[in-house]
Amino acid sequence: MAKRDYYEVLEVGRTATAEEIKKAYRKKAIQYHPDKNPGDKAAEERFKEAAEAYDVLSNPDKRSRYDQFGHAGVSGATGGGHAGGFSMDDIFSQFGDIFENMGYGGFSGAFGSSRGGRTRRAMSRGSDIRIRVKLELKEIAHGVEKKIKINKQVACTACKGTGAKDGTAFTTCATCRGSGVINRVMNTMIGRMQTTSPCTACGGEGKTIQTPCAVCHGAGILPKQEEISFKIPAGVSEGMQLSIAGKGNAARNGGINGDLLVVIEEEEHPELQRDGNDLVYSLFISVSDAALGMMAEIPTVDGKVKIKIEPGTQPGRVLRLRSKGLPELNGYGAGDLLVHINVWIPKKLDREEQKILEKLATAKNFQPAPDRNDKNFFERMRRMFGR
Repeated sequence: MAKRDYYEVLEVGRTATAEEIKKAYRKKAIQYHPDKNPGDKAAEERFKEAAEAYDVLSNPDKRSRYDQFGHAGVSGATGGGHAGGFSMDDIFSQFGDIFENMGYGGFSGAFGSSRGGRTRRAMSRGSDIRIRVKLELKEIAHGVEKKIKINKQVACTACKGTGAKDGTAFTTCATCRGSGVINRVMNTMIGRMQTTSPCTACGGEGKTIQTPCAVCHGAGILPKQEEISFKIPAGVSEGMQLSIAGKGNAARNGGINGDLLVVIEEEEHPELQRDGNDLVYSLFISVSDAALGMMAEIPTVDGKVKIKIEPGTQPGRVLRLRSKGLPELNGYGAGDLLVHINVWIPKKLDREEQKILEKLATAKNFQPAPDRNDKNFFERMRRMFGR
């Protein structure tokens, strides 16, 4: 089943403000909340779908990439790249703050009572890793799978990333008594108010390490070199950033991994230049070849092709090879290969060559006679003078 447009999911326009997107998500989350739709799998999928849409559209960088490249621009950056990629716990911990102090406290404690009866703690997250990958033009044209080795923090296998000996040596936090939160009651001008915040003694975990792991010394993570494989779609461009979810550093004492951020760099091609999805090639031919015509060999990303240069071809003419450029990212079709014709005028002549040209200079067909009705002629002139 094809992924729906994120703006369509939240029922907002593409020019919607951040506040409008937030309100739209809150409305959808209330409508499809599991507490309101117990046992309804369709409602749960809608709930996850709305969370994925909000995760992208509420983030300026992700929204910009999505607006430009669609789902491919944020692939792997939204809990696995599909509506089912978010777990319910991820959604509650990541977006539950939207409902705080909004008057929905009775609605299962704003993502609370049906899932533990208390305020949900934010899950710790490992840091992201950013790398740069250089691509040749052919790799950009067809897409490529890359394998790289990176140094990163991984979860300790001895304690399963918990930091506690054997992953079980915990004791209930004495400060919050295992709840992970601290409730405070304050007297204010408008009456008594209760606030809830994560317990600072246990970091909101509700438990503390009784005996640290002997391997990671209680950190839950260890340094390791890891080989990672990932696919880069066809049509990417210089500076584009791809996100591979969960391939960053592991979080201390459990939690979720950060992401691997891949920044694209283009290697310069020896003959072709990129202009958006079009490729540009400058072809130099002699005066005689321009007058008599010829077959020329042109480079493309997939090898050489031959094209015909018609007799009488003028300098500055552009020949277009359809669909020989680069593909659209997350779309259909491809750019063109533009061949710019340049007539090479020799700077030095020997005596025999000079006599031949002097004789031709007075010949009828060698007298300049531009076609003033030729629109291409004036277009070439404008390009030549930068207008």
